[in-house]
Order: sequence, then structure tokens, then C-alpha cells
Amino acid sequence: MVTLKASHEVKPARKTPSGTKILKDSLSKALVVFYPLAGRLRWIDQGRLELDCNSMGALFVEAESEAKIDDFEDFRPAPEIRALIPSVDYNKPIHESPILLVQLTKFSFGGISVGLVHKSPTGISHVLVDGRATGHFISEWTRIARGEQIEHIPFLDRTKLRPEQSWAPSFDQPEFKPPPLLIGHSSNLEERKKETTIAMLKLSKNQIQELKKKANSTSSTFTRYKVAAAHVWRCACKARRHKSEQVTNMKFAVDFRNRVKPPLPKGYFGNAILPTVAIATSRELVSKPLAYASSKIRQAKEKITHEYIRSSLAFLKNESNLSRFRYFHIAGYTQGIFYGNPSIAITSWSTLSLFGINFGWGKEVFFGPGTLGYDGKTFILPNSIEDGSLVVALRLQVAHMDTFKKFFYEDIFENNGLLKSNL
Repeated sequence: MVTLKASHEVKPARKTPSGTKILKDSLSKALVVFYPLAGRLRWIDQGRLELDCNSMGALFVEAESEAKIDDFEDFRPAPEIRALIPSVDYNKPIHESPILLVQLTKFSFGGISVGLVHKSPTGISHVLVDGRATGHFISEWTRIARGEQIEHIPFLDRTKLRPEQSWAPSFDQPEFKPPPLLIGHSSNLEERKKETTIAMLKLSKNQIQELKKKANSTSSTFTRYKVAAAHVWRCACKARRHKSEQVTNMKFAVDFRNRVKPPLPKGYFGNAILPTVAIATSRELVSKPLAYASSKIRQAKEKITHEYIRSSLAFLKNESNLSRFRYFHIAGYTQGIFYGNPSIAITSWSTLSLFGINFGWGKEVFFGPGTLGYDGKTFILPNSIEDGSLVVALRLQVAHMDTFKKFFYEDIFENNGLLKSNL
């Protein structure tokens, strides 16, 4: 059980109440530099949001838990973990709600957790910043907490990504279209309502090397992220037992800071990612080697060029209402885009500066997502023990999870990852 102990508004360069002084004082100082996080969002027309940098501050919550750190085992995003993250008050008007919420939880027998939310009460992800920018903020916050100076000042000019009047959409943009439905279904409502469960699956360094060996048996060379993501995508198709011509998407995000011309300035603090989708049929993914799924992921990433990014920004600028692109990371929610069965959404944190966090008491035991909102939502994380392994955190339907786990480990050492299928 987690008991709320205190709640404080933390504003830039303002003194805060006593207790957990280092964290609150350092957060207050960090918000002076990263001042957008101390502001508020508000609705404007066409389903769009505007940032008001009004220094209203972040919310800092103190809590105590009867649990011990060991009770959380693999730290899967279960309700017990969710209790360590500050709750968003969805009844509060958005312009009154903090953008950044921080919860410090003290455990019995020692140890603490720091849970962060930088999402608006609308449930929209990446309204303000992406993962790379979040890592930048956390790194500098911890640096301040350790008594050091900020090393990398954020670049806050958002006009660098403002579409010009002459820009126009010039590509087919599948990432802005609804994902495919199951064959024979007219909506995804039935799939949204099915019971789901969460797993945390480890891929050892040797297992990753084996997957890379399979995928790289052709002339191509694929990164560990691409082969791990391809492996998850294939195994999900097998476990879901799709019909042979079932179309399936794998959605992921591409950081385009260095893909635009000229590149965005170092330290750009904002959202500089673009969603992209790899598309295939289940038969293609299952019947062909791992290199096929890996190449589909590569193709989806390589198409994110300067011209494609400009087309995407122009497309979004011209949209009459952006509400239809909204994601809700809430299990069982029936609104917004759904990347569950037959598709999958994979987020990689393996290259972000979100790990090795040290507020002055040593690096963290674990850093990971506090929630996995829907069927098919997957995170690929580096293992905190830094042995070259990865952790795959995913939510799937209960009916599919055991079979997925079976394929997830058995396929690694099967001949080229090919098993008999029912497709």
C-alpha cells in the first residue's frame, strides 16, 4: 500500500517546504532552465494544444509504501508499480494541470523511487517533449542534485520546426492512417475489450547475438534493436494465429534531429520524433527469415528523410482536427488509435540517456515504463545490470501470451528462426 504523505507545487527558483530537500530544491533549479515543464497546456482550435510558459510549477508528491523494493521483482508495470507514479487529475481543466508531476516514494527497510509523468490530462503522449528530451532533463536535474553545474543547456526555440507556407504533403503517409483491422472485422472494439496481461522477457547478450546472426545471414547488417523488434513482431503474429493474408503494422518512432537539413541544434528540447510503420502480411513475416521483418523495419526508418519530414509537418498543419491522431495509454480504453491485434507498437529506450540516473545516492536499481496501455504495446529496454542484455516489456492478450513466450525463446535457436505455422 502507498500512502500519500504530502504534495507540493514546485516553482522555479522558489523555496520549498522541508523534507526531501535535495530533490525538491534541485528540481526547482532545473525548472528555471527547463521552464516549459513549469508551464501549462491549453486547448486552442482544431484539437491542438498551446504551451503557456507561465512558471506555475510542477507537482511534487511525497508518499510512503509498506512494500520493500524486493517485492517488485522484475518491476513489470503492474498496479503496484503504477502506485509509485503520480496520478493525473482528469477532472481538472487542462490549463490548471501541471505538465510535470513527480512522486517520491519511500519504502520500508530503505530505498526510494522517483516516478515522473509529463503527460497532460488528455492522455496525449509527447505533447511537449520526446524521450531524448526527457533524458536530457533528467540528466541535468540529477547533475544539479549532485551539486554540479548544468552541462548541456536546452535549446528551446520551437520555430525551428514550424512548417513554411510553401510546404505541402508530397508522400503517402501510412503512419497517419488507421491501422489494419482483423480480417472479417468491421471495427477493433472486440479486440480492445479482451483481457490482457504483461510480461518482462529478457534477451541475453548471447541470444541477441544469435538473432543478429540469423538476420545478418544475408548481405545486410541489422542493429540489435531491429532484430529484437523484428523478433517480437514475428512472434506476435505466430501467437495470434492470423489468417495468411492478414496485414499487420509495426509502429515505432524515429528521432529526426539529425535527419532534417540543417540538423536541429544540439540540445533541442521538444518533440522531434515522427511515427513510422513497417507493413507486411503475417504469412510473409512467419514464412520468411528474420531478415525479412528486419528489412521492413529498416525501410520504414530509412524513408524518414528531410523531404518526408517536411511533408509530414505540412500534412499535420493542414489537418482540420488533430484529435483523431490521439493515443490513450489506458488499458481497456475504447477511444483513440489502437495498435493492438493484428498490429504492434514498439518503443525502444535502449539508446536514450534515461539510465544510470544518480541523484547522489548511486545509480538506479531499475528504470522503466510505469504503464503499458494496450494490447501490443512494447518497450525494449537495456538491462540495468549492464551485461549487454535487453528486457522486452509488453502487453498482450491473455489468450496469446503463453504461446508468444514459447516462440520468443524457441525461435532463437531454431533453424533460421523458421517454425511450421498454420498460416
